[in-house]
Amino acid sequence: MPNPHAPLPFSATVHPEARPAQRLTWDSREAGPEVAFVALPGETMHGNRFVEAALEAGAPFVLTDLDVPRAVRVPEAWAALRAWAKAERAKNVRVIGITGSAGKTTAKAYAAAALNAHFMPVFNTQPAIACFLIEFGASDRPLVVEMGIDRPGEMAELVELVRPDVGVVTAIGPAHLEQLGSIENIVREKGVILNGARGLVGAQAAPFYPGAESYGFGNVTHAGQGLEITPQGATFTFGGVNVQLPLAAQVQAEAAVLALLLAREAGVPLTEAARGLLDVSVPGGRYRVHQGRFTVIDDAYNASPVAVSAALGALHALPGRRISVLGRMLELGDTERALHAQVGQEARARADLTYGVGEFAAELGERVYGTVPELIAALLEEVKDGDVVLVKASRGISWTAEQRAQAGVGLDVVVDALLQFRDSASAD
Repeated sequence: MPNPHAPLPFSATVHPEARPAQRLTWDSREAGPEVAFVALPGETMHGNRFVEAALEAGAPFVLTDLDVPRAVRVPEAWAALRAWAKAERAKNVRVIGITGSAGKTTAKAYAAAALNAHFMPVFNTQPAIACFLIEFGASDRPLVVEMGIDRPGEMAELVELVRPDVGVVTAIGPAHLEQLGSIENIVREKGVILNGARGLVGAQAAPFYPGAESYGFGNVTHAGQGLEITPQGATFTFGGVNVQLPLAAQVQAEAAVLALLLAREAGVPLTEAARGLLDVSVPGGRYRVHQGRFTVIDDAYNASPVAVSAALGALHALPGRRISVLGRMLELGDTERALHAQVGQEARARADLTYGVGEFAAELGERVYGTVPELIAALLEEVKDGDVVLVKASRGISWTAEQRAQAGVGLDVVVDALLQFRDSASAD
Protein backbone atom coordinates (compact mmCIF):
# COMPACT_ATOMS: atom_id res chain seq x y z
CA MET A 1 0.00 0.00 0.00
CA PRO A 2 1.62 3.30 -1.07
CA ASN A 3 1.87 5.29 2.17
CA PRO A 4 3.13 8.89 1.85
CA HIS A 5 3.83 9.06 5.59
CA ALA A 6 6.19 6.07 5.59
CA PRO A 7 9.90 6.76 5.03
CA LEU A 8 10.26 7.75 1.37
CA PRO A 9 13.35 7.22 -0.82
CA PHE A 10 13.23 10.85 -1.97
CA SER A 11 12.86 14.29 -0.44
CA ALA A 12 9.25 15.42 -0.18
CA THR A 13 6.97 17.75 1.71
CA VAL A 14 3.96 15.68 2.71
CA HIS A 15 0.68 17.47 3.37
CA PRO A 16 -0.78 16.39 6.73
CA GLU A 17 -4.07 15.37 5.10
CA ALA A 18 -2.39 12.99 2.63
CA ARG A 19 -3.57 9.40 3.15
CA PRO A 20 -2.29 5.94 2.17
CA ALA A 21 -3.66 4.62 -1.12
CA GLN A 22 -4.39 1.19 -2.50
CA ARG A 23 -2.57 2.01 -5.72
CA LEU A 24 -1.21 4.79 -7.93
CA THR A 25 -2.22 6.03 -11.36
CA TRP A 26 -0.85 8.56 -13.82
CA ASP A 27 -4.32 8.81 -15.45
CA SER A 28 -6.44 11.31 -13.52
CA ARG A 29 -9.61 9.61 -14.75
CA GLU A 30 -8.71 6.61 -12.59
CA ALA A 31 -8.11 8.67 -9.46
CA GLY A 32 -10.51 8.07 -6.59
CA PRO A 33 -10.75 7.55 -2.83
CA GLU A 34 -8.36 4.56 -2.99
CA VAL A 35 -6.25 5.61 -5.99
CA ALA A 36 -3.60 8.33 -5.72
CA PHE A 37 -2.55 10.44 -8.70
CA VAL A 38 0.96 11.05 -10.03
CA ALA A 39 1.26 14.25 -12.08
CA LEU A 40 3.73 13.32 -14.82
CA PRO A 41 4.85 15.33 -17.85
CA GLY A 42 3.18 14.18 -21.05
CA GLU A 43 3.80 14.64 -24.75
CA THR A 44 1.26 17.45 -25.07
CA MET A 45 0.50 18.55 -21.49
CA HIS A 46 1.62 18.10 -17.90
CA GLY A 47 -0.30 16.03 -15.38
CA ASN A 48 -0.40 19.08 -13.11
CA ARG A 49 -3.37 20.24 -15.19
CA PHE A 50 -5.39 17.37 -13.72
CA VAL A 51 -4.35 17.60 -10.08
CA GLU A 52 -7.50 19.47 -9.05
CA ALA A 53 -9.69 16.92 -10.81
CA ALA A 54 -7.89 14.08 -9.01
CA LEU A 55 -8.35 15.80 -5.65
CA GLU A 56 -12.02 16.40 -6.37
CA ALA A 57 -12.34 12.69 -7.16
CA GLY A 58 -11.05 11.95 -3.67
CA ALA A 59 -7.47 10.88 -4.41
CA PRO A 60 -5.71 10.08 -1.08
CA PHE A 61 -2.70 12.07 -2.24
CA VAL A 62 -1.14 13.55 -5.36
CA LEU A 63 2.55 13.32 -6.25
CA THR A 64 3.33 16.74 -7.74
CA ASP A 65 5.45 19.86 -7.51
CA LEU A 66 2.36 21.96 -6.77
CA ASP A 67 1.44 23.28 -3.33
CA VAL A 68 -2.06 21.80 -3.03
CA PRO A 69 -4.03 19.86 -0.40
CA ARG A 70 -2.96 16.23 0.12
CA ALA A 71 0.17 16.83 -1.94
CA VAL A 72 3.33 14.79 -1.69
CA ARG A 73 5.33 17.70 -3.00
CA VAL A 74 8.56 16.91 -4.85
CA PRO A 75 10.79 18.81 -7.31
CA GLU A 76 10.07 16.33 -10.11
CA ALA A 77 7.33 13.70 -9.93
CA TRP A 78 8.77 11.25 -12.47
CA ALA A 79 12.14 11.08 -10.69
CA ALA A 80 10.36 10.54 -7.37
CA LEU A 81 8.12 7.86 -8.83
CA ARG A 82 11.12 5.96 -10.21
CA ALA A 83 13.00 6.19 -6.92
CA TRP A 84 9.96 4.92 -5.04
CA ALA A 85 9.50 2.04 -7.51
CA LYS A 86 13.14 0.97 -7.22
CA ALA A 87 12.97 0.99 -3.42
CA GLU A 88 9.82 -1.17 -3.35
CA ARG A 89 11.11 -3.54 -6.03
CA ALA A 90 14.22 -4.18 -3.89
CA LYS A 91 11.95 -5.79 -1.28
CA ASN A 92 10.92 -8.61 -3.63
CA VAL A 93 13.01 -11.77 -4.04
CA ARG A 94 11.86 -12.88 -7.51
CA VAL A 95 11.02 -10.59 -10.41
CA ILE A 96 10.52 -11.93 -13.94
CA GLY A 97 10.89 -9.50 -16.85
CA ILE A 98 9.39 -10.49 -20.21
CA THR A 99 9.84 -8.83 -23.59
CA GLY A 100 9.57 -9.87 -27.23
CA SER A 101 8.20 -8.86 -30.61
CA ALA A 102 5.20 -11.12 -30.00
CA GLY A 103 3.81 -13.34 -27.28
CA LYS A 104 4.96 -11.39 -24.23
CA THR A 105 1.46 -10.81 -22.84
CA THR A 106 0.66 -14.51 -23.20
CA ALA A 107 3.96 -15.49 -21.59
CA LYS A 108 3.28 -13.06 -18.74
CA ALA A 109 -0.14 -14.57 -18.07
CA TYR A 110 1.12 -18.16 -18.05
CA ALA A 111 4.18 -17.38 -15.93
CA ALA A 112 2.06 -15.55 -13.37
CA ALA A 113 -0.43 -18.42 -13.18
CA ALA A 114 2.25 -21.05 -12.60
CA LEU A 115 4.09 -18.92 -10.02
CA ASN A 116 0.99 -17.50 -8.31
CA ALA A 117 2.61 -14.14 -8.99
CA HIS A 118 1.41 -10.57 -9.20
CA PHE A 119 1.61 -9.47 -12.82
CA MET A 120 1.42 -6.32 -14.86
CA PRO A 121 -1.96 -5.33 -16.27
CA VAL A 122 -2.41 -4.46 -19.94
CA PHE A 123 -0.28 -1.31 -19.97
CA ASN A 124 3.49 -1.88 -20.05
CA THR A 125 4.79 1.70 -20.15
CA GLN A 126 7.40 2.93 -17.69
CA PRO A 127 4.86 4.84 -15.54
CA ALA A 128 2.63 1.75 -15.41
CA ILE A 129 5.55 -0.45 -14.40
CA ALA A 130 6.68 2.02 -11.74
CA CYS A 131 3.18 2.17 -10.23
CA PHE A 132 2.96 -1.63 -10.30
CA LEU A 133 6.29 -2.00 -8.48
CA ILE A 134 5.23 0.46 -5.78
CA GLU A 135 1.97 -1.41 -5.27
CA PHE A 136 3.33 -4.96 -5.21
CA GLY A 137 7.10 -4.77 -4.72
CA ALA A 138 6.97 -5.61 -1.00
CA SER A 139 4.74 -8.65 -1.57
CA ASP A 140 6.00 -12.11 -0.67
CA ARG A 141 4.70 -13.30 -4.04
CA PRO A 142 6.86 -13.05 -7.21
CA LEU A 143 6.29 -10.32 -9.78
CA VAL A 144 5.97 -10.79 -13.54
CA VAL A 145 6.58 -7.61 -15.51
CA GLU A 146 5.90 -7.13 -19.22
CA MET A 147 8.59 -4.85 -20.66
CA GLY A 148 7.69 -3.48 -24.10
CA ILE A 149 9.85 -1.01 -26.00
CA ASP A 150 9.51 1.08 -29.14
CA ARG A 151 12.69 3.18 -29.17
CA PRO A 152 16.44 2.73 -28.71
CA GLY A 153 17.66 2.89 -25.13
CA GLU A 154 14.26 2.20 -23.61
CA MET A 155 15.05 -1.36 -22.50
CA ALA A 156 18.13 -0.15 -20.62
CA GLU A 157 15.88 2.31 -18.76
CA LEU A 158 13.37 -0.43 -17.98
CA VAL A 159 16.03 -2.85 -16.78
CA GLU A 160 17.40 -0.18 -14.46
CA LEU A 161 13.89 0.27 -13.05
CA VAL A 162 12.79 -3.38 -12.83
CA ARG A 163 16.14 -5.17 -12.30
CA PRO A 164 14.66 -8.55 -13.27
CA ASP A 165 16.11 -11.67 -11.69
CA VAL A 166 15.09 -13.54 -14.85
CA GLY A 167 14.94 -11.84 -18.25
CA VAL A 168 12.92 -13.44 -21.06
CA VAL A 169 12.77 -12.73 -24.80
CA THR A 170 9.80 -14.56 -26.30
CA ALA A 171 10.28 -13.87 -30.03
CA ILE A 172 12.08 -11.57 -32.44
CA GLY A 173 10.59 -10.00 -35.55
CA PRO A 174 9.96 -6.69 -37.32
CA ALA A 175 8.01 -4.45 -34.95
CA HIS A 176 8.31 -0.73 -34.13
CA LEU A 177 10.73 -0.43 -37.05
CA GLU A 178 9.99 3.28 -37.45
CA GLN A 179 11.94 3.93 -34.24
CA LEU A 180 14.12 0.82 -33.92
CA GLY A 181 15.18 0.76 -37.57
CA SER A 182 16.16 -2.87 -38.20
CA ILE A 183 15.94 -6.43 -36.93
CA GLU A 184 19.54 -6.14 -35.76
CA ASN A 185 18.61 -3.16 -33.60
CA ILE A 186 15.59 -5.01 -32.23
CA VAL A 187 17.77 -7.98 -31.28
CA ARG A 188 20.28 -5.74 -29.55
CA GLU A 189 17.75 -3.57 -27.74
CA LYS A 190 15.55 -6.40 -26.50
CA GLY A 191 18.61 -8.45 -25.60
CA VAL A 192 19.50 -5.90 -22.92
CA ILE A 193 16.98 -7.70 -20.70
CA LEU A 194 19.27 -10.74 -20.69
CA ASN A 195 22.27 -8.84 -19.32
CA GLY A 196 22.98 -9.26 -15.62
CA ALA A 197 20.07 -11.64 -15.14
CA ARG A 198 19.22 -15.26 -15.73
CA GLY A 199 18.41 -15.12 -19.44
CA LEU A 200 15.86 -17.27 -21.28
CA VAL A 201 14.76 -17.03 -24.90
CA GLY A 202 11.90 -18.66 -26.76
CA ALA A 203 12.56 -21.18 -29.52
CA GLN A 204 11.86 -18.64 -32.26
CA ALA A 205 14.25 -16.10 -30.70
CA ALA A 206 17.01 -18.61 -29.91
CA PRO A 207 18.92 -18.22 -33.21
CA PHE A 208 19.31 -14.51 -32.49
CA TYR A 209 20.98 -15.15 -29.11
CA PRO A 210 23.58 -17.91 -29.52
CA GLY A 211 24.51 -19.46 -26.20
CA ALA A 212 21.42 -18.28 -24.33
CA GLU A 213 19.25 -20.89 -22.60
CA SER A 214 16.12 -21.54 -24.63
CA TYR A 215 12.68 -23.00 -23.99
CA GLY A 216 9.82 -24.39 -26.03
CA PHE A 217 9.73 -27.51 -28.17
CA GLY A 218 12.32 -29.22 -30.32
CA ASN A 219 16.01 -28.34 -30.21
CA VAL A 220 15.98 -26.08 -27.14
CA THR A 221 17.59 -26.19 -23.70
CA HIS A 222 14.34 -26.71 -21.80
CA ALA A 223 11.89 -28.64 -23.96
CA GLY A 224 8.33 -29.82 -23.60
CA GLN A 225 7.69 -33.24 -25.10
CA GLY A 226 5.00 -34.73 -27.31
CA LEU A 227 3.15 -31.57 -28.23
CA GLU A 228 -0.26 -32.23 -29.78
CA ILE A 229 -2.65 -29.50 -30.92
CA THR A 230 -6.32 -30.21 -31.57
CA PRO A 231 -9.47 -28.06 -31.73
CA GLN A 232 -9.83 -28.74 -28.00
CA GLY A 233 -6.39 -27.33 -27.17
CA ALA A 234 -2.77 -28.32 -26.64
CA THR A 235 -1.29 -31.21 -24.66
CA PHE A 236 2.33 -32.06 -23.85
CA THR A 237 4.54 -33.23 -21.02
CA PHE A 238 7.20 -31.32 -19.09
CA GLY A 239 9.36 -32.86 -16.40
CA GLY A 240 7.21 -35.97 -16.54
CA VAL A 241 4.01 -34.02 -15.85
CA ASN A 242 1.09 -34.08 -18.29
CA VAL A 243 -0.10 -30.61 -19.27
CA GLN A 244 -3.46 -29.76 -20.83
CA LEU A 245 -4.24 -26.28 -22.14
CA PRO A 246 -7.83 -25.81 -23.32
CA LEU A 247 -8.31 -23.89 -26.59
CA ALA A 248 -4.57 -23.24 -26.90
CA ALA A 249 -2.10 -23.34 -29.79
CA GLN A 250 1.69 -23.56 -30.00
CA VAL A 251 2.33 -20.01 -28.75
CA GLN A 252 0.39 -20.77 -25.58
CA ALA A 253 2.11 -24.13 -25.20
CA GLU A 254 5.54 -22.50 -25.43
CA ALA A 255 4.46 -19.93 -22.82
CA ALA A 256 3.39 -22.83 -20.61
CA VAL A 257 6.83 -24.46 -20.91
CA LEU A 258 8.41 -21.19 -19.80
CA ALA A 259 5.94 -20.95 -16.92
CA LEU A 260 6.61 -24.49 -15.74
CA LEU A 261 10.38 -23.96 -15.94
CA LEU A 262 10.14 -20.79 -13.86
CA ALA A 263 7.84 -22.51 -11.36
CA ARG A 264 10.16 -25.49 -10.95
CA GLU A 265 13.12 -23.20 -10.33
CA ALA A 266 11.07 -21.26 -7.77
CA GLY A 267 10.32 -24.47 -5.88
CA VAL A 268 6.70 -24.82 -6.98
CA PRO A 269 5.75 -28.48 -7.58
CA LEU A 270 5.17 -29.03 -11.30
CA THR A 271 1.80 -30.70 -10.75
CA GLU A 272 0.62 -27.65 -8.80
CA ALA A 273 1.99 -25.27 -11.45
CA ALA A 274 0.31 -27.25 -14.24
CA ARG A 275 -3.03 -27.00 -12.43
CA GLY A 276 -2.54 -23.26 -12.19
CA LEU A 277 -2.24 -23.05 -15.97
CA LEU A 278 -5.83 -24.22 -16.34
CA ASP A 279 -6.96 -20.88 -14.94
CA VAL A 280 -4.96 -18.66 -17.27
CA SER A 281 -6.94 -15.75 -18.63
CA VAL A 282 -5.42 -13.41 -21.21
CA PRO A 283 -6.92 -10.02 -22.07
CA GLY A 284 -9.34 -9.78 -24.98
CA GLY A 285 -7.77 -9.87 -28.41
CA ARG A 286 -4.91 -12.19 -27.49
CA TYR A 287 -5.77 -15.49 -29.17
CA ARG A 288 -9.16 -16.03 -27.63
CA VAL A 289 -11.02 -18.89 -29.27
CA HIS A 290 -14.81 -18.47 -29.39
CA GLN A 291 -16.34 -21.81 -30.38
CA GLY A 292 -19.85 -22.17 -31.76
CA ARG A 293 -21.56 -22.81 -35.08
CA PHE A 294 -18.44 -21.28 -36.51
CA THR A 295 -15.28 -20.53 -34.55
CA VAL A 296 -13.85 -17.02 -34.16
CA ILE A 297 -10.22 -16.59 -33.15
CA ASP A 298 -9.96 -13.15 -31.59
CA ASP A 299 -6.32 -12.15 -31.96
CA ALA A 300 -7.15 -8.56 -32.82
CA TYR A 301 -5.36 -6.75 -30.00
CA ASN A 302 -2.25 -5.98 -32.03
CA ALA A 303 -0.15 -7.28 -34.90
CA SER A 304 3.38 -7.62 -36.18
CA PRO A 305 4.67 -9.99 -38.89
CA VAL A 306 5.94 -12.57 -36.40
CA ALA A 307 2.69 -12.45 -34.42
CA VAL A 308 0.54 -12.82 -37.54
CA SER A 309 2.68 -15.74 -38.70
CA ALA A 310 2.14 -17.51 -35.37
CA ALA A 311 -1.61 -16.89 -35.55
CA LEU A 312 -1.77 -18.23 -39.11
CA GLY A 313 0.07 -21.35 -37.97
CA ALA A 314 -2.54 -21.87 -35.27
CA LEU A 315 -5.36 -21.33 -37.77
CA HIS A 316 -3.86 -23.84 -40.20
CA ALA A 317 -3.80 -26.54 -37.49
CA LEU A 318 -7.59 -26.41 -37.02
CA PRO A 319 -10.20 -28.33 -39.05
CA GLY A 320 -12.91 -26.64 -41.09
CA ARG A 321 -12.78 -23.95 -43.74
CA ARG A 322 -10.05 -21.60 -42.54
CA ILE A 323 -10.59 -17.86 -43.11
CA SER A 324 -7.99 -15.20 -42.39
CA VAL A 325 -9.12 -11.59 -41.88
CA LEU A 326 -6.07 -9.35 -41.76
CA GLY A 327 -5.62 -5.60 -41.48
CA ARG A 328 -2.73 -3.22 -41.47
CA MET A 329 0.33 -3.69 -39.27
CA LEU A 330 1.66 -0.36 -38.02
CA GLU A 331 5.14 1.02 -37.29
CA LEU A 332 6.95 -1.09 -39.92
CA GLY A 333 8.86 1.75 -41.53
CA ASP A 334 10.03 1.73 -45.14
CA THR A 335 9.59 -2.04 -45.50
CA GLU A 336 5.90 -2.08 -44.61
CA ARG A 337 4.57 -2.97 -48.08
CA ALA A 338 7.01 -5.85 -48.48
CA LEU A 339 6.24 -7.13 -44.99
CA HIS A 340 2.49 -6.99 -45.64
CA ALA A 341 3.03 -8.90 -48.88
CA GLN A 342 5.08 -11.51 -47.04
CA VAL A 343 2.33 -11.98 -44.47
CA GLY A 344 -0.31 -12.13 -47.20
CA GLN A 345 1.62 -14.84 -49.01
CA GLU A 346 1.70 -16.90 -45.83
CA ALA A 347 -2.02 -16.31 -45.32
CA ARG A 348 -2.80 -17.62 -48.79
CA ALA A 349 -0.76 -20.75 -48.04
CA ARG A 350 -2.34 -21.43 -44.65
CA ALA A 351 -5.97 -20.31 -45.07
CA ASP A 352 -8.66 -21.39 -47.51
CA LEU A 353 -10.08 -17.90 -47.86
CA THR A 354 -8.21 -14.64 -47.22
CA TYR A 355 -9.57 -11.15 -46.56
CA GLY A 356 -7.56 -7.95 -46.49
CA VAL A 357 -8.70 -4.51 -45.41
CA GLY A 358 -7.16 -1.06 -45.48
CA GLU A 359 -4.14 0.38 -47.28
CA PHE A 360 -2.42 -2.98 -47.83
CA ALA A 361 -5.56 -5.05 -48.36
CA ALA A 362 -4.40 -6.42 -51.73
CA GLU A 363 -1.16 -7.64 -50.19
CA LEU A 364 -2.95 -9.28 -47.25
CA GLY A 365 -5.81 -11.13 -48.92
CA GLU A 366 -7.50 -12.25 -52.09
CA ARG A 367 -10.73 -10.52 -51.09
CA VAL A 368 -9.94 -6.83 -50.81
CA TYR A 369 -11.90 -4.15 -48.92
CA GLY A 370 -11.14 -0.49 -48.49
CA THR A 371 -12.87 0.01 -45.15
CA VAL A 372 -13.80 -2.09 -42.12
CA PRO A 373 -17.60 -1.67 -42.55
CA GLU A 374 -17.33 -2.96 -46.13
CA LEU A 375 -15.29 -5.92 -44.88
CA ILE A 376 -17.81 -6.76 -42.16
CA ALA A 377 -20.75 -6.70 -44.57
CA ALA A 378 -19.01 -9.07 -46.98
CA LEU A 379 -17.72 -11.36 -44.25
CA LEU A 380 -21.14 -11.84 -42.67
CA GLU A 381 -22.51 -12.82 -46.09
CA GLU A 382 -19.79 -15.45 -46.49
CA VAL A 383 -19.23 -17.13 -43.12
CA LYS A 384 -20.85 -20.55 -42.67
CA ASP A 385 -21.25 -23.21 -40.03
CA GLY A 386 -18.00 -25.06 -39.41
CA ASP A 387 -15.75 -22.17 -40.51
CA VAL A 388 -12.81 -20.98 -38.43
CA VAL A 389 -12.18 -17.23 -38.72
CA LEU A 390 -8.94 -15.57 -37.58
CA VAL A 391 -9.06 -11.79 -37.07
CA LYS A 392 -5.80 -9.87 -36.63
CA ALA A 393 -4.43 -6.34 -37.20
CA SER A 394 -2.79 -3.52 -35.32
CA ARG A 395 -4.89 -1.45 -32.92
CA GLY A 396 -4.38 2.19 -33.91
CA ILE A 397 -5.35 2.92 -30.33
CA SER A 398 -4.80 6.67 -30.58
CA TRP A 399 -6.92 6.97 -33.75
CA THR A 400 -10.62 7.78 -33.96
CA ALA A 401 -13.10 5.03 -34.85
CA GLU A 402 -13.48 6.55 -38.33
CA GLN A 403 -9.71 6.58 -38.86
CA ARG A 404 -9.44 2.95 -37.79
CA ALA A 405 -12.26 1.95 -40.12
CA GLN A 406 -10.54 3.65 -43.07
CA ALA A 407 -7.07 2.35 -42.27
CA GLY A 408 -8.01 -1.26 -41.61
CA VAL A 409 -6.85 -1.41 -38.00
CA GLY A 410 -8.66 -1.97 -34.70
CA LEU A 411 -10.45 -5.09 -35.96
CA ASP A 412 -12.00 -5.91 -32.58
CA VAL A 413 -15.18 -4.51 -34.15
CA VAL A 414 -15.00 -7.34 -36.71
CA VAL A 415 -14.82 -9.89 -33.90
CA ASP A 416 -17.82 -8.28 -32.20
CA ALA A 417 -19.81 -8.31 -35.42
CA LEU A 418 -19.04 -11.97 -36.08
CA LEU A 419 -20.02 -13.04 -32.57
CA GLN A 420 -23.22 -11.00 -32.60
CA PHE A 421 -24.17 -12.43 -35.98
CA ARG A 422 -23.40 -15.97 -34.85
CA ASP A 423 -25.29 -15.66 -31.57
CA SER A 424 -28.32 -13.99 -33.14
CA ALA A 425 -28.49 -16.69 -35.82
CA SER A 426 -28.21 -19.37 -33.12
CA ALA A 427 -31.10 -17.78 -31.21
CA ASP A 428 -33.25 -17.86 -34.31
